[in-house]
Amino acid sequence: MPTVTSADGTAIAYETTGRGPALVLVDGSLCHRDFGPARALAAALADTFTVHLYDRRGRGASGNTQPWSPEREIDDLAALLEAAGGEAYVFGASSGAVLAADAVNRLPGFSRAVLYEPPFIVDDTRPPRPATFTSDIEAMIARGEESAALTTFFRDVGVPGPVVRIMKLTPNWKKLKAVAPTLPYDLHILGDTSRGVPLDSARWAAAAAPTLVMDGGKSPRYMRNAARALSEALPEAEYRTIPGQTHIIKAAALTPSIKQFLNT
Repeated sequence: MPTVTSADGTAIAYETTGRGPALVLVDGSLCHRDFGPARALAAALADTFTVHLYDRRGRGASGNTQPWSPEREIDDLAALLEAAGGEAYVFGASSGAVLAADAVNRLPGFSRAVLYEPPFIVDDTRPPRPATFTSDIEAMIARGEESAALTTFFRDVGVPGPVVRIMKLTPNWKKLKAVAPTLPYDLHILGDTSRGVPLDSARWAAAAAPTLVMDGGKSPRYMRNAARALSEALPEAEYRTIPGQTHIIKAAALTPSIKQFLNT
């Protein structure tokens, strides 16, 4: 398995498929190359792009050097960008969209970006996350209570209780528990964007790359409002809704817009 070495020495595992301009895929919480939407998305985009999909630190085959910080995850993307030839497009989903936006803000080698449904809470269309939400998740992880941390997280994002109980009976729950210690990473990347107040556009003031921010037409109102808010906070962005879609990524539905925007 190929790896790149991040600035702090962490080995970041990745793979490449397709041909054409380089495109890096950034997963959201709990996902990696073999668990989540990245592989199907890469397959759908490989006829147009050289797609780089990777395991974020602490997941899959990548290392997890401590202490963690959001800057280290951007360093990981800088190492991947160098491996891709120094210039690439980037696609990020959910909390991975926030990480991708932060990377575009810091790394000018990302020349265009597509971001799908950043999970901000920017108004009163859903309750804000409790101020102790991240520290509560961290405490559960520290006590070895990965199932409790996952349950708390899934209930917060709207997964019904009966569905969570069924999830615990499936083989995927073991895979989720393995990456549960990275949940606080994504929550820290979100920072203070879940308080129900407008975004601070200064966070992305240097993100000059043309960017498409998308949401799904069937997603919750708060999430659609978050996507629109990010498009307005970024210096060079447009907003688009994919009809009939939700927060769950379906490659066939998203790839036409991704290809059209990145090939502009």
